[in-house]
Amino acid sequence: MRCYLAGLAVSLLFAPAVLAPAAPAADVHAVLARPQQRLQTADYRATGHLVHVDAAGARTSYPITLKVHWFPGVLRILCEIGSAGDTRIHILLEMRPNGQNSIRIAHPGDKAPIPLPFEKWSDGPLGAGFSYEDFLESQYFWPGQVLAGETKFGARDCDLLKSTPGPSDHTHYAEVRTWLDRSIGFPVYVEKSLKASGTVKEFTYYGLRQNGGVWSASQVEGKIRGQAGSTLLIIDRGSTKARLDLRDFGPEQLTHF
Repeated sequence: MRCYLAGLAVSLLFAPAVLAPAAPAADVHAVLARPQQRLQTADYRATGHLVHVDAAGARTSYPITLKVHWFPGVLRILCEIGSAGDTRIHILLEMRPNGQNSIRIAHPGDKAPIPLPFEKWSDGPLGAGFSYEDFLESQYFWPGQVLAGETKFGARDCDLLKSTPGPSDHTHYAEVRTWLDRSIGFPVYVEKSLKASGTVKEFTYYGLRQNGGVWSASQVEGKIRGQAGSTLLIIDRGSTKARLDLRDFGPEQLTHF
């Protein structure tokens, strides 16, 4: 079955098509309900490519496999990036609404997965343009949520959502601004501002479509504002009802190459 991914992050991710009607712009709780529901009903597999585009436009492509499932109180994402050398990596991300997220990684030869220190969450397997933290979508659960009104992104009518973390949220971002399509509650464009530098990262979602009762996008492009080059997350195929369980996210899955 061919299906398409949105977000990222991750996540990045598949959205049920049958949801509450588009909310008035003043109702931030109703606007948030739809992306939160998307995460809290996630259960899919997907395969595709993570593509690094350098400043000259040259592309390097790495195969990627994703498994995503919401368990009570936690979203688990297992990301496998295949290649030769140091780029070959397995990543287990856990996102909790209370902000206590975690990331573990494993390379070929590791006997056990290794916790990724928080200071390295803003790095990424292909560089900072698409960081480890960008596979999570924890901003929809942060305590600071404000609607900045209705706006346009291209031809799409959007609700502009401004999300800010609380002191207990594990994140390198000071603010995330999300353009959510008002008709489907799905992101079409996201800006993330880093705490330390104020640098803005831009994520654009392409090819939004409904497939098997699920809204998704075929591609997500991540860019650092003011810098040449980008990173593309491209999904080729997958299943939106994968029936995953805890065994699919166990330590042996991370260390098996």
